[in-house]
Amino acid sequence: MKIYLAGPDVFRHDALTWAEDARALLARQGHQALIPLDNDETTPEGIFKANLGLITEADTVIANLNPFRGLEPDSGTCFEVGCAIALGKRVIGYVSDARSQLDKLAVHFGGSLALSNGRPVDPDGLLIENFGLPVNLMLGISCEIVEGGLEHALRVLAKA
Repeated sequence: MKIYLAGPDVFRHDALTWAEDARALLARQGHQALIPLDNDETTPEGIFKANLGLITEADTVIANLNPFRGLEPDSGTCFEVGCAIALGKRVIGYVSDARSQLDKLAVHFGGSLALSNGRPVDPDGLLIENFGLPVNLMLGISCEIVEGGLEHALRVLAKA
């Protein structure tokens, strides 16, 4: 199976080592890793088109949905997940913390959250989703969410 690995891991200082480790992990299970670093593109347009090509070629997508540069998953990864879903691909997302968004945000904002008409809000008064999902509902419903890392996502894939 060809598996596209979406996520901010390409921005790691050891991205090439990470990619080789991920590629070896997938190969041991009989899969081929498709990684955004697999192309030689250097322009924004070229990278965009090459990554879309890899997503199209993939049988499934595994996405790192851990917070990146803030409280939410990487926006590029979210776009890639949406593309994969639109193409009818199976997407497994992994997070290191599967507590609900509400629980994580309550801790982040220092404990209890204010309520507006009985619904939780952040310090700016914006509503917080309260569906018991670890990520925004558009990801939490469209993806199979796994707590853990790439290895855990591969275990879920193997069970299907």
